[in-house]
Parts: sequence; structure tokens; C-alpha cells
Amino acid sequence: MRSLLPVCGVSSPLGGRGRGTSLMCSRLHPGIQPQTADTRGAFHPVFCIADYSGSMFGQKLTMVDPARALPGRDTPIPVPPHHEVLGTPLAPPYPEGSEVADFGMGCFWGVERTFWRIGAENGIVTTAAGYAGGYTPNPTYEEVCSGLTGHTEAVRVVFDPRKISYTDLLKVFWEGHDPTQGMRQGNDIGTQYRSAVFYHSEAQQAAAEATRDAFQPVLTASGYGSITTEIAAAGPFYFAEDYHQQYLADTKNPNGYCGVGGTGVSCPVGVARTGD
Repeated sequence: MRSLLPVCGVSSPLGGRGRGTSLMCSRLHPGIQPQTADTRGAFHPVFCIADYSGSMFGQKLTMVDPARALPGRDTPIPVPPHHEVLGTPLAPPYPEGSEVADFGMGCFWGVERTFWRIGAENGIVTTAAGYAGGYTPNPTYEEVCSGLTGHTEAVRVVFDPRKISYTDLLKVFWEGHDPTQGMRQGNDIGTQYRSAVFYHSEAQQAAAEATRDAFQPVLTASGYGSITTEIAAAGPFYFAEDYHQQYLADTKNPNGYCGVGGTGVSCPVGVARTGD
């Protein structure tokens, strides 16, 4: 069955708000002008042909073979000099004593906001949207949306471990999305929305695995399935385009799309410190 499907949180003809479909690219840069786009450059649901058999234009809900991944480019995407909300640099070098955490929780717009809202006073140095866990060097957003780079949308969180621990951040991670959904988060479907933790040390790996193992029986008792989160050593983190950085900041898109949502189940580890 094929049908025109509005891809951002709008019910499909089959019900279940898009369940059973695979969407290639659910959010587009204002410069891209599909027929349904507002000529003023505003973001709107973009209609595209969806195949309810589980793919669109050949895209599958499985990782691309590295040999088939897009070639990418040598030139990095330019990074804005400062965080729109925190005022700190997005790119290294970071302040001495800072640590880095990289998470994939679905659409990075809402995920990044979740972490910057913890606040500088509670140990957040900076956050950034980007692409991680794939094969294509310096990918563009459209390439990542194609499913042919292997990347997931990711958020980098630079933090002060004297104020907030990595385990505290993991609690926010586990509770801030549904880690049992495989290659999707809610209405956002595809390998670029998979749940992931990319660790930067053996200590981070151990913490990620321990918190996963602690959270699984609680999720199971609440009727959820097995955790599908990828836990892997951090490779290159490619910063996303300027328009994705702090996308949901009040100065940019205070009413912008956010598809992030947790399970409502509390992860029984640590005590997350959150700001207002």
C-alpha cells in the first residue's frame, strides 16, 4: 500500500500515527522547497510517498552496508562559534576538566534541548547536534536522512564531572526516550533515529551497560520490550548544520517540532540534576 503521508507527527491512513511506515526525511531545511513547503521558509509537514511494507525509495530499517555508504567529503560542516543558549563554544577545545558524552535518542532537536536545560549551574558546559555511529565522513543532513551514511542523529554533551556525573546524564538519557523501539523514535522512523550511547572511556562503557541492565527489568515490568540501544565506542562526531544547532531555542524556533518522549518509567540509577 502506498499513500501520501505527512511525516511529522500526523496520523497515517492506517492509524497509529505513522506506525508501520518508513520515512526518509521527516524534517527539511527551510532552503528545501517541496511542493507543500511555505515559500516564506517556515517548517511544515512534508508530504512524500511512503511504502507501508516498511521501506521508502529502497530505504530499509537495517544499517547500510559500509561498502554501499555514501562517500561524503573531506570538508567539515562549519560550526557556529557559540551556543545559542549557553553562550559557550560548540567545538573543542573544551574547558580543562570537562568530559564528553554522545547520545542518540531520536530527533536531535528535542534531545539537545533536554540536556541544555539541565543548565550550566548544574554542570552542562555545552551541547551540540550532530551525526555519529556511521561510515560517511562529514555527512549532510539530507544524506543522513537517506539512511545511506549509517549515522544516527546524536547530541554531544560536554559536562563538568564535579557538578554532574556521567551516570546522572545516563539517567536523563534512559528516561528521555523509549530505548526499546529499534530503528525509530515515535513517528520518526529510520536508522538515523536509533537509540545509541557512544562511550569515550571504559568507565563510560561500564556505566552505560550497568544502567541499561538496571533499567531493563523495570521496563519489562511496565510492559516494554527489550532495550535495543546501541552501546559502542565513540568514533567521529560530525557537527550538524548551523540551522540544527539549538533549533528549539526561544530565539530560533520556540514552537518547533519535538518528537522526543520517554516511557514514563524511572531508571533506578543516580539522581539527575535538572534546571528549571
